[in-house]
Amino acid sequence: MDVKGKRVLVVGLGKSGVASAQFLAARGARVTVSDTRSQNELKSQIPALLERGIAVETGGHGERTFRDQDLIVVSPGVPVDLPQLARARAQGIPVIGEIELAARYLKGKIVAITGSNGKTTTTTLCGELIETSSQRTLIGGNIGTPVILLVDDSTEDTVNVIEVSSFQLETIETFHPYIAVVLNVTPDHLDRHGSMEAYTAAKARIFENQSGSDYAVLNLDDAGSAGLRSRTKARICWFTRKRQLTGDEIGSFAHDGEIYWRDGKREEQVMPAAEIPLKGAHNLENVLAAIAVGYLCGCDGESIRNAVRQFKAVEHRLQYISTIAGVEYYNDSKATNVDATIKAIESFPGNIHLILGGKDKDSDYTQMNDLLRARVKRVYTIGAAADKIRSHVQSAAEVLPCRTLDNAVERAHDLARAGDVVLLAPACSSFDQFENYEHRGRTFRTLVERLATAAPAGQERD
Repeated sequence: MDVKGKRVLVVGLGKSGVASAQFLAARGARVTVSDTRSQNELKSQIPALLERGIAVETGGHGERTFRDQDLIVVSPGVPVDLPQLARARAQGIPVIGEIELAARYLKGKIVAITGSNGKTTTTTLCGELIETSSQRTLIGGNIGTPVILLVDDSTEDTVNVIEVSSFQLETIETFHPYIAVVLNVTPDHLDRHGSMEAYTAAKARIFENQSGSDYAVLNLDDAGSAGLRSRTKARICWFTRKRQLTGDEIGSFAHDGEIYWRDGKREEQVMPAAEIPLKGAHNLENVLAAIAVGYLCGCDGESIRNAVRQFKAVEHRLQYISTIAGVEYYNDSKATNVDATIKAIESFPGNIHLILGGKDKDSDYTQMNDLLRARVKRVYTIGAAADKIRSHVQSAAEVLPCRTLDNAVERAHDLARAGDVVLLAPACSSFDQFENYEHRGRTFRTLVERLATAAPAGQERD
């Protein structure tokens, strides 16, 4: 893809937007960037862009800015139905996303991982599995490093392990994973996609350019993932914690406390499930998916076992923070939808003080009520969705309105007793009070660590 001398507009100045603009400018494109945020809000990004000769538009998207472009690259956070984009398409201007831009330059095979929950844990583990087997590996995408930043380091023998979101998949054209993984499909981002059907269709685009020589790794235990089998031409590789694979089936599975790999002809015992260092049934699924990817990429059983045994929980994903006066504190800030929060609650037998809230995604929080009754002592609500959450769950658990995260942590600390768990698993996005879920998780960690420092050593309350 030759962009030298071409007029290219980059819409949205998040991480991927800034990286795309700089990448295009370095290859001789005449780049303009446009963002709805003010100049003051973008003051940390603007100087580096201007130094590269990139024109910057802030405070909104001007109609004229979108005209007469040769290419438009949109960031994941920008709605694809933006009127200016619709008019640009009508004029024949190509509109793609950062991940599609990167795909046109990236060398090597692509392992793409999506799903409503578990993407980052699985992506990280897949990268470590493949790297442990001495293969050249790069990791990026929705996990934090824009894929466009992997391009210069990629080679023909590189395995590029990429986390992809439904937002990113909306704007692909040629993006072609050798292995496409769909961990699960449960309600999420319905405020953006409008319906479960549209959301599922966006996820299914991960298979769009696959052929019979590729692989689709699907969760046999999740109806949303398993139901996508008919949407790919690729060979199906299953993972399941509930069923034993047999015959010519390909995949990883758990049976009688052991993890197995089956290649359609023979079966190999990989490791005891008890050696997986992550909490929760959902993390068993994530590990099974990663093991399947590892075998499909040619990793040997010993490398896979070692990588899984040494793997530590990813930050903000059911991450243990501290024990204070006999109370354990866990950060699952990445639980940005109801299904993820359900999985987090299921990871503990009970006595949970649960912090919920943030920006609503048109979610149904009543789906948690049975679990709340069985395992949660109190719910502490924060953020814009607090009133809605309270109306949905107050019949199932005591609800304490806290407004902010620091108030919630303080009240949970006051009320929790030895043997209890304080769990941040918000079931909402973070954008009402925080920059992103990482910012929310780091804030939670700081608040807990501050409490730990102030607590007398060895003290327990009963």
